Amino acid sequence: MAKIISYNLNGIRSAMSKGFIEWLKSSNPDIVCLQETKAQPEQIDISLFKELGYSVYFHSAQKKGYSGVGILTKINPDNITIGCGIKKYDDEGRVIRADYGDISVMSVYMPSGSSGEERQAFKMEWLEDFQNYIDTLKKTKKNLIICGDYNICHKSIDIHNPIGNAKSSGFLPEERAWIDGFINSGFIDSFRHFNQDPHQYSWWSYRANSREKNLGWRIDYNLVSETLKEKLRRAVILAEAKHSDHCPILLELDID
Repeated sequence: MAKIISYNLNGIRSAMSKGFIEWLKSSNPDIVCLQETKAQPEQIDISLFKELGYSVYFHSAQKKGYSGVGILTKINPDNITIGCGIKKYDDEGRVIRADYGDISVMSVYMPSGSSGEERQAFKMEWLEDFQNYIDTLKKTKKNLIICGDYNICHKSIDIHNPIGNAKSSGFLPEERAWIDGFINSGFIDSFRHFNQDPHQYSWWSYRANSREKNLGWRIDYNLVSETLKEKLRRAVILAEAKHSDHCPILLELDID
């Protein structure tokens, strides 16, 4: 049984100052996919992770204090791939992949379009390019676990105010259509595989006591290739962990 956690930390150094290391020790996942690390590798005290038994891999953005992804793993990977091979995305530190035999685990931080039209256009370009990248990757890596912050709510059940947010980046019809198509291209939304309840979110605005009121969005996903369906055992949102404006999401599955 492998225990995989995906977590947008909104700054790894900030999260570490809020007890992230202690939480990691007690929750003890095998693999941790991190997003929005907002740090260069030399700015992170990796010895704290190594003391817990993790090998540490980061892909930072060229711009300091921005974006960035990472993988912490207690299982030795056969291979680590940094980036997706497209410079404008790799410069922003958005993709890192670890291969374990015939299974690959990816940490992905998809762009946000909330800052304006230019970044929304960038996000839509990314979505098309990422679909093409994964379609190609699936030819050689058939068993994918794509963990991360997708910055999109899939369905109305995944957002606290679907009517009021109908024109908000992250819930636009074209974004929702993309994630629908992406899942239908051969993936399982592991959380919804086990849980169809409403009011299940992974991100809350810092404004207006949104988290206390549970006025959130579910934008973090562990999407799993359909080929791994029989190996899925559990998927939950760990909303009690508070080191970020996101919370971690957990996936447990049987892998050799």
